[in-house]
Amino acid sequence: PMAAYELVSEIKKRFEVRLHLHCHATTGMAEMALLKAIEAGVDGVDTAISSMSATYGHPATEALVATLAGTEHDTGLDILKLENIAAYFREVRKKYHAFEGQLKGCDSRILVAQVPGGMLTNLEGQLKQQNAADKLDQVLAEIPRVRE
Repeated sequence: PMAAYELVSEIKKRFEVRLHLHCHATTGMAEMALLKAIEAGVDGVDTAISSMSATYGHPATEALVATLAGTEHDTGLDILKLENIAAYFREVRKKYHAFEGQLKGCDSRILVAQVPGGMLTNLEGQLKQQNAADKLDQVLAEIPRVRE
C-alpha cells in the first residue's frame, strides 16, 4: 500500500497524466493499496462487484464505496443498487464454479513468490492439466529461488 502511495504521488508530481490503478486482491493488500493511491491522487481504480471480487479478482466495489462515503472522494454510488447487481452476479457465478481456482480468501505466499493474479490462475490450470495440482505449494516456494 505504501508503494502505491509513493508511486502515484511521484508520477502525479512529475507528469500531467491521468493515472488508473489495477490491483488483484490475492494477497489481501489491494484494498489498502487502492485507498492509499486515492489519497495520493490517483484518477481511477478497478474494483469488482462483491459477488465477483476478492481472491484472484479485484477488491469489492461496495467496500470501497462505503469507505469513501462522506469524504472528499465520495463516489456517489448507491450501495442498495450495487447490492442488486451483486445479487445478480451471485447467481451467475454459481454457473461457472468449475472454472474457479483453488484460492479461497487471501494467500500471503504470493507476497514472497510475487506471482501476479492472472498468472496464478494460469499456473494452477497448468498444474491441474499435468495432474500436479497438489504441487502448487512447492512451486510457489520454488519461484523466489529461481529468481535468484
